[in-house]
Amino acid sequence: MSLIIPRKEHLSFGGKVVYYSHQSRTCNCQMNFSVYLPPIAVIKPVPVLYYLSGLTCSEENFTVKAGAQLLAAKYGIMLVTPDTSPRQTGIAGEDETWDLGSGAGFYVDATIVPWQEYYQMYSYIVTELPEIIARNFSIEREKQSIFGHSMGGHGALVCALRNPDLYRSVSVFAPICAPMQCALGEKVFAAYLGEDRENWRQYDATELAKTATFKTPILIDQGTADEFYQQQHLLPELFVEACDQANIAVNLRFQEGYDHSYFAIATFIADHFEHHAKYLLG
Repeated sequence: MSLIIPRKEHLSFGGKVVYYSHQSRTCNCQMNFSVYLPPIAVIKPVPVLYYLSGLTCSEENFTVKAGAQLLAAKYGIMLVTPDTSPRQTGIAGEDETWDLGSGAGFYVDATIVPWQEYYQMYSYIVTELPEIIARNFSIEREKQSIFGHSMGGHGALVCALRNPDLYRSVSVFAPICAPMQCALGEKVFAAYLGEDRENWRQYDATELAKTATFKTPILIDQGTADEFYQQQHLLPELFVEACDQANIAVNLRFQEGYDHSYFAIATFIADHFEHHAKYLLG
């Protein structure tokens, strides 16, 4: 059993934000996450909404910048925000670039040396972290959803499409939708998963959507001034095409003039909470 250790906590809108560390059996190192416990959590079990952050982020960015606690308190939903990768593993070059290694786990289970010993983020998010949350907090375990931004949007889509019975809903901000078809995804997948592109398909949301059976509509917000969208790293249109083939409902909203930052996330976060509340509370 993994013992979670509280590092710091803050009162917020009648609930509290708590940062935890624990020794992960999946990632073979210390992992960090934050939770927001809404006020109602002291009275009864609550649903859980997981948020996956983007490249270079930790569990801190969303927790501090998105303004999500007010909404989580309003709806009575627990927020869980994990770190984006293992840290300080001793892998050579782990901290040298922004798009590979620390802060760039990409929510895949690496199969290539030296990453495979630690970088098992898909299994951590889907299996180990929910088990830890269920053991340590009073939650409605059958009521969980997931959302994310950029690399975390990629992760949220992959986790939901591969596990439609685990997540009641999914939404994303500016997600990397087709990593097999952009330079950023190709670099990371080759490093973590090897050169055989067939092994990449299980972590490509567009490829997964072609045969997926996700039951609830997917909400996507994409800013038109997003530099990563303009550089063809995100490719949400390809994802929508694949979902159309599989009869998966998608609401892709282009937000005029918005960029890739947390200013955009904070602007539209209320819509995403409303989206998830329909399925977590309804």
